[in-house]
Amino acid sequence: MIRVDDRNGVRTLTLDRPEALNAFNEALYDATAEAFLAAAADDTVSVVILTGSGRAFSAGTDLHELQARASGSGFTPGRYGFTGLMEVLTDFSKPLICAVNGVGLGIGATILGFADLVFMARTARLKCPFTALGLAPEAASSYLLPALVGRQNAAWILLSSEWIDASQAHAMGLAWRISEPTDLLAETRRHAEVLAGVPLSSLLAVKRTMMAPRLAGIRAALEREDACLDELLGAPENTRALAEFTAR
Repeated sequence: MIRVDDRNGVRTLTLDRPEALNAFNEALYDATAEAFLAAAADDTVSVVILTGSGRAFSAGTDLHELQARASGSGFTPGRYGFTGLMEVLTDFSKPLICAVNGVGLGIGATILGFADLVFMARTARLKCPFTALGLAPEAASSYLLPALVGRQNAAWILLSSEWIDASQAHAMGLAWRISEPTDLLAETRRHAEVLAGVPLSSLLAVKRTMMAPRLAGIRAALEREDACLDELLGAPENTRALAEFTAR
């Protein structure tokens, strides 16, 4: 479910579930967490790029599994799952670059809050569909997005469940660079290799000092969001929304 490519100190992790638009089921959450842990432990890796295969970056959490979890039947938690992946990303010590090649829904958008740099294809789009699903924010987005794009931009993204195109994401500060789709990975790798060319110890120091003031806020946001999810998941509004989405 994850393709791994190592080149010049840069490890590219490609979400590889294209038949489901790289939606995260428990198996993909586990595979992604394990891939980040392996990259963190490998001294030959200085920088990690995360991207998607096919026409999507990620379509978010697999709604069929979420529906099973909400109903209380037919759901088997993974070893790490969503919560474990959030812990891994919070503690990830190396530069993380996201190359958003296509649609990013839910976690496919909120994961960008953990990225140090974001590159987007000009045709890519993002959406946080939580209110449309009768749910609350995730992935510490209630904390990370306002810090990244400002309170009002974050409020629109999280409250509206509307699409954000690449030009809007760039104007907000959610994306650092926009590329033509055919140039996205090459442009991302070019910048990643610049970073990989400096001492790893310095990269780790920069990341550690930049993240230190934010860690408590991230962890507190994750806890608040999880509490809201427990309250809303399986409630009538959420049950109806999930049934409509999975029936499409």
